[in-house]
Amino acid sequence: MTNSPAAAQHLRDLARLRRVRDRIDREYAQPLDVEALARGVNMSAGHLSRQFRLAYGESPYAYLMTRRIERAMALLRRGDLSVTEVCFAVGCSSLGTFSTRFTELVGMPPSVYRRQAASATAGIPSCVAKQVTRPIRNREAPATEPQLA
Repeated sequence: MTNSPAAAQHLRDLARLRRVRDRIDREYAQPLDVEALARGVNMSAGHLSRQFRLAYGESPYAYLMTRRIERAMALLRRGDLSVTEVCFAVGCSSLGTFSTRFTELVGMPPSVYRRQAASATAGIPSCVAKQVTRPIRNREAPATEPQLA
């Protein structure tokens, strides 16, 4: 490879992006913002956002909200917490933003999901229910065609 330093830098950037994604997966309920995530891997917020979108097909904020909604779905299926309690338990500070994003990803408001999910997943092991009810999102960025020189 003729661009060995550039290729090495690209691999280092990918490793840092993976650390950011892993941190979001672990700390989804904590107050996270792009600036804090970027500081944690010594990148600028703008560079992190652009590179994260290239690697994973969505912004760090969208990825964080998807993690929060996935966890909220599991808590709502249990049925012992109110929608407001679930909202704050997954790290959202605005019930309106939580409800809007939940509805976008799941296709119904959290209150409706809570009512329907309790009966729909009755008797199903929680690990299976989690897989079946996972919100649809862009898993990875589409593969780009190799550039032939």
